[in-house]
Amino acid sequence: MSIRDDILALGKRMGKSIVGQEEMIERLLLGLLANGHILVEGLPGLAKTRAIKALAKNLEAELSRIQFTPDLLPADITGSDIYYSEGGKGEFKFQQGPVFANLILADEVNRAPAKVQAALLEAMEERQVTVGGKSYKLPDLFMVMATQNPIEQEGTYPLPEAQLDRFLMHVEVTYPDEPSETAIMRLVRSEEQDAKQTTSSGEPSRLDPAAVFQARKEISGITVSEPVEKYIVALVFATRYPEKLDKDLANLLQVGVSPRGAIGADKVSRAYAWLKGRDYVSPDDVKAVINDVFRHRLILSYEAHASNTTADQVIDRIVSLVAVS
Repeated sequence: MSIRDDILALGKRMGKSIVGQEEMIERLLLGLLANGHILVEGLPGLAKTRAIKALAKNLEAELSRIQFTPDLLPADITGSDIYYSEGGKGEFKFQQGPVFANLILADEVNRAPAKVQAALLEAMEERQVTVGGKSYKLPDLFMVMATQNPIEQEGTYPLPEAQLDRFLMHVEVTYPDEPSETAIMRLVRSEEQDAKQTTSSGEPSRLDPAAVFQARKEISGITVSEPVEKYIVALVFATRYPEKLDKDLANLLQVGVSPRGAIGADKVSRAYAWLKGRDYVSPDDVKAVINDVFRHRLILSYEAHASNTTADQVIDRIVSLVAVS
């Protein structure tokens, strides 16, 4: 089997325990392959936690779940220096926090205050934490999946733009369809029955993280032609100078996409092309991922909010206006 086959098999194994959320599984794999972090937004009960658990279960990786609350402290995430006394001598030793895992589930990340979010920001961007003036490196395989509830906003702290920009993708999770809803009930029922039965089959095989690192090497070699590069740049600049495309569009945008948006579109489109079995990126690959890459990086105007215009509608409009060179 090739490395790509191993990654696709990982997605299939995840799909056995997650029904009706194939796109979320694919986005999780893309984040893993592109070495980026993911912000997942959706109502409770849509398998967000289950998805990251399924990934950790089928990958040789340690998972930490951090429930963000208003009383959370930075040390609850990063760890802290603890005083140890032995043989009449005392010293401070660093005790690692939950962020020192491979996969981090930051559940309801917008419920913690700014100081806690800043502690997570260093881990996401620098892949390290600093405590007591000393920096500690995080694992080579490291990905944060943060979740948000789009409805209940009482007692929340909106993520600052600087932190939103650090997320490679912003994935929106919606309700499953009717057949999937039936399949979900049957899946949970079968899991309850299996839990009551003792089996000797043992744990299923888990993918070695070395396969992920090898996949990243192959993705780095994916060809991005000059026309596709120009197309990505044109999409980025359309968010910054929308008046050049459409006057009505200009009234909907306050701030456009940062350079991280272009870098993210390049990374994710290459990972997407590789996952689809191609050694080059096409404009369709860019279109397939551009909403997830741009969605959280746009700041809409007052007029957009007043007219209930969403970021996705603005992005779709831009994609329809920008031609492939």
